[in-house]
Amino acid sequence: MNALAARFNAIFGADMAGPLAALAVVVVVFGFASPHFLTGATFGSVAFQLPELGVLTLAMLMPILTGGLNLAITFTANIAGLTLAWTLQANGGIDAGPGAFLLGSALALAVGAASGLVMGLVIAFTRAHPILVSLSMMIFLRGLGEFLTRGGDISGFPAFIAPIGHGSILGIPVPLLILIACVIASHILLSRSRLGFSTYMIGSNIESARYSGINTRKVLVLVYMLSGVMAAVAGIIMLARFNSVRVGHGESYLLITVLACFLGGINPFGGFGRVLPVFVALIVLQLLSSGLNLLGANQHLTTAVWGILLIVVMVLRWLSAKIIRIVK
Repeated sequence: MNALAARFNAIFGADMAGPLAALAVVVVVFGFASPHFLTGATFGSVAFQLPELGVLTLAMLMPILTGGLNLAITFTANIAGLTLAWTLQANGGIDAGPGAFLLGSALALAVGAASGLVMGLVIAFTRAHPILVSLSMMIFLRGLGEFLTRGGDISGFPAFIAPIGHGSILGIPVPLLILIACVIASHILLSRSRLGFSTYMIGSNIESARYSGINTRKVLVLVYMLSGVMAAVAGIIMLARFNSVRVGHGESYLLITVLACFLGGINPFGGFGRVLPVFVALIVLQLLSSGLNLLGANQHLTTAVWGILLIVVMVLRWLSAKIIRIVK
């Protein structure tokens, strides 16, 4: 048994055991509970619904690895989406061309980066708690968006944008391809770059990282800027998928991004975790949501189950850590 566990850890990593076990449980339970679960329609639905949640989770991942949090990701996505929408509206609305879309997307990414820049600067230079800083940014962005849109939504975009949210290439949904590209980029950044190494160092012990010669302020600013950019990508996907933008789109995703990170083995205090287990955890949560929908549960019950699952994950991680200490 120990040899088998060691081989599994060598191939996949120890942090993949939990997400893969959860995936197996969800597939088996709902496979027996509903005859329609293990079908192409279910997995096709998951493939289209997963991307915006997945990209938002990647936006949450890097701040958590530093020991922080970004509570403003959903409203950063909304403001970025609104920026793109306003750009398209100013250039003809449904008659806007690809140039207007590219300009609007660039501005949307810039708005996301600016949101992260402000948070990163405040956190890095004042040492204010990331929860308070990102909560303040969340309230600001929500209020700003409500003020500028008067609580309404913006719709009416060019037809060529629709495939970004609903199209497929060789049978693979376009938004899923975008998510996979973001997952690969995040994995390479965290595992192969100096910024990724510094991110883990700061999450493990920021003072030790500082004494090791790491410019912790610069790293924190970059981490939150990248988080904002990733949230902006999610905002662009949501605009294409819903064909409208409104302050509050995806607001319920905030809880799920945190849950996906913890279910994927991310240390809530920072310093440990990988992208790939988080990606598997995202699939588990989306399959769980689809399974409950097939059984007739509404979205409110699904959200409640996600909340309970977060508590269960924390308890199980505490128990496993205690058992490991006893065995040693």
